[in-house]
Amino acid sequence: MRLHAVLGAVGLALALGTPALGQTYPVATDPPRTTDPNRLRALAVEREIHERFARGLSAESRADWDAAIAEFTRIIVLDPAEPRGSTARYDLAIAQARSGDYHGARLGLEDALRRDPGFAAAAANLVTVDALDGDLAAARAAADRFVALAPASARARYERGIVALRDNDLTTARADFRALVAGDPAYAVAHYDLAVVEIHDQHFDAAETELETALAIDSGYARARFALGTVYVRTGRRSDARVAFDRAARDASDVTLRSLALDLRDRL
Repeated sequence: MRLHAVLGAVGLALALGTPALGQTYPVATDPPRTTDPNRLRALAVEREIHERFARGLSAESRADWDAAIAEFTRIIVLDPAEPRGSTARYDLAIAQARSGDYHGARLGLEDALRRDPGFAAAAANLVTVDALDGDLAAARAAADRFVALAPASARARYERGIVALRDNDLTTARADFRALVAGDPAYAVAHYDLAVVEIHDQHFDAAETELETALAIDSGYARARFALGTVYVRTGRRSDARVAFDRAARDASDVTLRSLALDLRDRL
């Protein structure tokens, strides 16, 4: 197995954000006394929206995506005003993405952003959904949009850096991860990701420096230790690589990473 491919398999990840209602509701009270049919209908709709949000979020918290999808779909039919309209579309998209419907999730997130162009969580998860769906061009466009929306956001820089790296745009990836490191020198993950960029660009001395920095911050960072082992292999330091892979296997909580580390250790 090529080390380049192995490193890519264990080193790059995007994650969906958690569902979030994004607003609070007052405690339910007794309905006002009225005989106006339009007012009564409006009150009933408000009550249904409130209850379906609660049920939908409860379903998502227990990973019952089908139930959540049904609740948020119904809320959208009821057409609540902002910010609940965009919020319902966002929560529906999260449930769809978790169930593997990336196309539906993309449409929902785009609709949420049309309704609320400043909805940063929707912009962030649109990057993730496009990447999970394998559409790197769309993911890059979404990542650029996210950075433009939230230029000071570490997550915006991180996600664009990851997508750029997957798209082999090492210049953008390097710039984004360097910005993260400059903003927070103790951010071990950013040092690791910057090292991955340098490995892809065959700048092994720079990669080693970043990985050693990441491990100085977090000595149990198994992925960084594994990546350091690949650098040692590339630079002919087989005994150091064997030690690094052995330590990575001992520190790894991920079964796949542990298996890869042990396999490479035993080959050396």
